[in-house]
Amino acid sequence: MIPVRGFEGKTVAVFGLARTGLTAARALMLGGAQVAVWDERPESRAIAEAEGLPLVDLTTADWSKFAALMLSPGVPLTHPKPHWTVEKAKAAGVEILGDLELFARTVNAAPEHKRPKIVAITGTNGKSTTTALIGHICAAAGRDTRVGGNIGVGVLDLDDMHGGAVYVLEMSSYQLDLTSSLKPDVSVLLNVSPDHLDRHGGMEGYVAAKRRVLLNQGKGDTAVIGVDDPWGQRICTEITAANRRTIVPVSASKAMGRGVYVLQGLLYDATGERAVEIADLLRAKSLPGRHNWQNAAAAYTAVRGLGLTSQEAADGLMTFPGLAHRMETVGHVGKIRFVNDSKATNADAARQAMSSYPKFYWIAGGQPKSGGIDDLTDLFPRIEKAYLIGEAQQAFAKTLAGKAPVAECGTIEAAVAMAYADAAASGQEAVVLLSPACASFDQFADFEARGEAFRAAVAALTAPAAKGARA
Repeated sequence: MIPVRGFEGKTVAVFGLARTGLTAARALMLGGAQVAVWDERPESRAIAEAEGLPLVDLTTADWSKFAALMLSPGVPLTHPKPHWTVEKAKAAGVEILGDLELFARTVNAAPEHKRPKIVAITGTNGKSTTTALIGHICAAAGRDTRVGGNIGVGVLDLDDMHGGAVYVLEMSSYQLDLTSSLKPDVSVLLNVSPDHLDRHGGMEGYVAAKRRVLLNQGKGDTAVIGVDDPWGQRICTEITAANRRTIVPVSASKAMGRGVYVLQGLLYDATGERAVEIADLLRAKSLPGRHNWQNAAAAYTAVRGLGLTSQEAADGLMTFPGLAHRMETVGHVGKIRFVNDSKATNADAARQAMSSYPKFYWIAGGQPKSGGIDDLTDLFPRIEKAYLIGEAQQAFAKTLAGKAPVAECGTIEAAVAMAYADAAASGQEAVVLLSPACASFDQFADFEARGEAFRAAVAALTAPAAKGARA
């Protein structure tokens, strides 16, 4: 764990006692701060109390005694309306921050020779894969690498820092809204498309949150920016004009006079006098499809910004094992392949997986995002049949009506069983794809839990046969 510096002897209010809040409270106390923790859910308060964390009812507390409010990223900061803790903090003149800001201040307070290298990754889609990929490349090259943030382990739960460490951090728009002083050595902005608009008051607010990953960079730092979408192109142009750092555009769809790009699966580095072929990504089994080529181009550029050689980067790309819940093959039953893409929590993310298969049996649904699946119409002819789950199933069925066969299944277990039966009856090799295009919170704690439910349902398909064989 990383002891938080800068709040020694002061009291910090902590609201939201899931993983992020509990970790932040522990790290603050380890660094010498006092904390006052609270959550609206009694079960969360009980967990904190069992750990010995001091509960303080923030609805009635004297906010003038707090040096800061550590807000969990799931709590609304500005939209649809500020949470009551935010209003109380602002009324009392108490600053509001998140766990990544606590990390940033701790880094900034350390002597120069003890500060680690930081890579910060954000984007609408692909950030988890890219974060894991950068971490893998750095570790394979012998760097002391810690991967966390919005993926896996919370940032403050990572091993304490030293000057030779590399922190590779995924950052969501919610986390970026609560971060003001992080200065990454390498920032990565993969892509921008509409998402979480209710939490940011529209597209401009969402883009502004994503841009915060670039906020404090200057001379000697590297910004890696995907330019395959209009927002990325605009941001790259605007910060290039500022000319304060090394800016490297990346693309998976076009050659560039300067930058890193992928054409027909070949990764090229055109940051020097001429474009140099680096790797054949068609040989990278865990990085299929154009969206993964963008991830690979960004990861390659990021690690080069840290000083790794082109060969170290290329070797790491080829040995990457892949990321759970992102186009992850979780099993085969006969001729049927089951692919877990539970991390596809919006239509744009689902498009990436759907575009990778000429035909598939599609499991989709959950807590719908704005726009639903309207933007996927061009891919509907690829759907052999759709198996819909969760809150979105009726709306999705209406969108798909007349364009693809549909079954409203309700649950993942029912969807997997029905999809398998239909795919097996075809007698052909087939793909059953879970790519929900929805959030998971209607039925699951998170997308990981949804992916594990899919994995378990696939495993259950072979259980009767296994029991029969043992008998």
